[in-house]
Amino acid sequence: MKALDSLKAVYDIIRIFLDVGILTFILYKLYELIVKTNSVQILKAGVLVIVAYIAATILRFDTLLWLLNIMAPGFIIAFVIVFQPEIRKLFLKMGQSQWFAFGSRSKHTYVDSVLIAAEMLSKQRRGMLVVFLRHTKLDDIIATGTRLDADLSSSLLVTIFGMDTPLHDGACFVLGGKLVSAGCFLPLSEQYDIKKTFGTRHRAALGLSEVSDAVVLVVSEETGAVSLAYDSHLHYDLTMSELTKILETLLEITPDAYQVEDTIDESKQAV
Repeated sequence: MKALDSLKAVYDIIRIFLDVGILTFILYKLYELIVKTNSVQILKAGVLVIVAYIAATILRFDTLLWLLNIMAPGFIIAFVIVFQPEIRKLFLKMGQSQWFAFGSRSKHTYVDSVLIAAEMLSKQRRGMLVVFLRHTKLDDIIATGTRLDADLSSSLLVTIFGMDTPLHDGACFVLGGKLVSAGCFLPLSEQYDIKKTFGTRHRAALGLSEVSDAVVLVVSEETGAVSLAYDSHLHYDLTMSELTKILETLLEITPDAYQVEDTIDESKQAV
């Protein structure tokens, strides 16, 4: 009995830390989701209503309390209707999240092909739009383009985007070492504060990052700047080292897995 009592006492102590730790972990993950989906306005609206209710209770504004109680169901319905896009994105991100994913699970060698092509097209002032698929299925968007299922190479990407082919205005979808589809049409961004100087490619890249966990690389036709869109944010004019570092993290790539193609390696001397 004494042993059981001792175990119970130890468990009671551990239980407190577990309780607080699990709650902290859940709150932190929820915070990450809200920040990634630009849903801070949802919290602001909810907090404003709660503060008004608490203030009315403390100050004994009976008429205001009666009105808030009557309108409460309407507030909930209006809240859902007004913030429907943000709520949809929030739940979409919850479904995509790898809550207990630690470390990298796989190695790939395909990203360098895209970066080589992006660097070449940037120098030529040719636009480029490449989508790296992650967990979200985007079959409906992929279906808007031409299905290729081709081995990925920088020369193929330069051919698609460097020439005025029928596919150069759309986006290419990449999964692993495969170029899945080309000439795809992406949804445009819903953000109202996006820079007016950004063209359709940047708006499309940002738009897809708002409704999925895909990572979109875009090369500007006007400036040659290479940018990445992910988690509802556009990171403009990144260097090749910054692009590599971000893609290694987001796509779980390790630096030792890179193999530079010989086909368009300008550092190599012609034999």
